[in-house]
Amino acid sequence: MKVLKKQDWFHADGFPIVVERRDPQEPFGLHCHEFSEIVIITGGAGVHITGEDSYDLKAGDTFVIGGDRPHDYLNMDQLSLINILFTPSELPLSLGDLQSLSGYHALFTLEPAWRSRHKFTSRLQLSPAEIVDTMQLVDKLDSELAARRPGFEVVAIATMLELVTFLSRCYSETRNPSSKSLIRVGETISHMRRHIAHPITLEMLVNISGMSRTNYIRMFESAMGTSPINYLIGLRIEEASRLLRNTDNSITDIAFEVGFSDSNYFSRQFRKANGESPREYRKRHR
Repeated sequence: MKVLKKQDWFHADGFPIVVERRDPQEPFGLHCHEFSEIVIITGGAGVHITGEDSYDLKAGDTFVIGGDRPHDYLNMDQLSLINILFTPSELPLSLGDLQSLSGYHALFTLEPAWRSRHKFTSRLQLSPAEIVDTMQLVDKLDSELAARRPGFEVVAIATMLELVTFLSRCYSETRNPSSKSLIRVGETISHMRRHIAHPITLEMLVNISGMSRTNYIRMFESAMGTSPINYLIGLRIEEASRLLRNTDNSITDIAFEVGFSDSNYFSRQFRKANGESPREYRKRHR
């Protein structure tokens, strides 16, 4: 199986966004890549295969492919699409309140993980009006990347974030029953991020999801690779790390700011996650 390398698809300057238009898509062969991509089907029809499963495609279908997920297209009938290649770790996807959107988590994390179980029925299906708005953003992004005028990086990143936000909002507003279950899990992740400093219990998250306790835990662990509470602890440690680097607040105050009611427990969890105490971490990053 082919592995597409970043150096073969991204610009020599290493900028982490590329727009590839396939009109029509040509046979390519099963492959994976060292980057992620947003796929927007703009016309025609075809079949998307992932090595084990296959799904019919039509105009408006929009989905995310993680780098390690093999895929290809078959039975193409004038299939046209746009691939937006990007490196998530090199983009400011934690900026502002983007990750407070349930649709963001559903589209970029939950739907790819649950694609085989939902048989692709939970994909984002853009309306004709939404396709028009999406294409305007894609065209602007493509134009900036092609011209590469001074300041293009700022405009391209801003446009990419606008596109990601728009698609996340579209997913949040879907009426698709399969998508709604992912949205409910996404809402619990959004709740964790918005209320990180407040007490949050598993029962609260189950109630927000509107699912049974067993189904919620199973779905969350399948998609995120860990339990809801361990994920919450990870978010709190992540925020605590930021505060340790960027503020002079005491370690006890930081523990309370990120939702730990016991500074000793916070220190144990921090060491478990980072291999060093909060004090050692702060000293090393100062």
